Amino acid sequence: MKKTVIITGGTAGIGKATALKFAQNGFNIVTTSRSEEKGKKFKEEFKQLGFDVTVYQVDVTREDQVEKLITDTVDKFGSIDVLVNNSGIAGEPKFFAQTSKDNMRNMIETNVMGLYWGMRYGILQMLKQPTRGKIVNLASIAGLNGIEYAGEYGATKHAVVGMTKGAAVEYATSGITINAVAPGAILTDILNDVIASGQMTAEDLGAVHPMKRPGTVEDIANAIYFLSSDECPFMTGAILPVDGGYNAQ
Repeated sequence: MKKTVIITGGTAGIGKATALKFAQNGFNIVTTSRSEEKGKKFKEEFKQLGFDVTVYQVDVTREDQVEKLITDTVDKFGSIDVLVNNSGIAGEPKFFAQTSKDNMRNMIETNVMGLYWGMRYGILQMLKQPTRGKIVNLASIAGLNGIEYAGEYGATKHAVVGMTKGAAVEYATSGITINAVAPGAILTDILNDVIASGQMTAEDLGAVHPMKRPGTVEDIANAIYFLSSDECPFMTGAILPVDGGYNAQ
């Protein structure tokens, strides 16, 4: 029987690369997008690659929509083997006191509460399953360090780290592993657009890493897949930096 993965915010960037990685390894793919148009485009792109995927229009800040995502997935596929909490939004590149309170609230709702709802309903479902399951959250190097112009974003990613570690300890004997990936600067569509606009170069982004290059979405997808695989049974509560050596400095 094929395993099933849910990837929130999976129609672009890291989420899309992760969906492709799991699809290539035989998983049923369920992903979400706030945009119906982006969901249709994603589904068509994967169809052309030979993969049938399921896309739900979900706003992760809405508890009822996240709960329905879990129940609809179980109704369709029978279980959830892997949950990747990928949805998130970035902060304003400003000094902390110059950022807007509305943006901070939006980030808390998406990056913290959105992940909370995913973990909550994902865990409740996995506890019902004989095979339990694996959860991988998207943290950041900003959740492990203080980074200039990223104080508000870093606050939400520190919360991701805290929820990951706390829940991992609580469910360590229940057969559910809960880990997180902490990416460095990654060449997502957003950063590629920044480079294309001339605001900065790939070399500028890479300069913060000892490897002197930014990461790729595939770098992160590979790490997420490893944490979700049967080859990783004894890791839980881990925050895995995929950052070109940033946290080794």
